[in-house]
Amino acid sequence: MCKRFVTAVLLLALFSGSFLPPVSAATPGLDPLEHFFHPSFGDLQEELAIANAEAKQGILVMFDDKDCPWCHKMKTNILNQPQVQEYFRARFRIARVDTRGDTPLIDFAGREMTEKDFAFKVNRVRATPVFIFYDLKGEKIFRFTGVTRDMTEFLWLGEFIVDGHYKKQKFTAFKRAKRAGQDQPS
Repeated sequence: MCKRFVTAVLLLALFSGSFLPPVSAATPGLDPLEHFFHPSFGDLQEELAIANAEAKQGILVMFDDKDCPWCHKMKTNILNQPQVQEYFRARFRIARVDTRGDTPLIDFAGREMTEKDFAFKVNRVRATPVFIFYDLKGEKIFRFTGVTRDMTEFLWLGEFIVDGHYKKQKFTAFKRAKRAGQDQPS
C-alpha cells in the first residue's frame, strides 16, 4: 500500500506540472538603460541638436524614481522589449530624469539645475513614471503619467504622438478606438 501511495503522489505531481519549471509571462528583453534610453550628459539643448540632426520627431523624457514600482514595471516589462526600443529610438531622442537626482542638468532653455528641480519645479512631476514628449524646439507637446497596460498600448502612445493625434483627441479616446480595431502601430 505504501508503494502505491508513493506512485500515486509521484504521478499526481508529474501530471500537475510540479516538476516543470515555471513559465514566465514576460519576455526577458534587452536592458532599457542600454537599448531604450540614449546615452546623455544631461544637456537637453544638446539632445535637441542631436534630434534635429538625426531628423527625429522630438525628445521623450521619462521621469522616474529608483523606488517607484511602476517605473520598475515599465522598465522590466515594456521598455525592455526590442519592438518598443526600435520604434521609439527610430523616432525620438530618449532621456531619463531621476526625480530625486542631484545630478546637474541643462534644460531646453539653457538653464542649469538639478534633475530633481527640472522634474519638480519645471515639469511639476509629483508621481512617477511620467513620460513627457517635447517637439524639436523643446516645447512640451504631451504628458503621460503612469503605466500602460502592455507593450501594445505603449506603442500606441508613440503612434499617438508621431501621427499628431494628440492635437485633436485625448489618448483615452485614441486607445479605445485602437482597442476596438486592435490596430498595430505604423
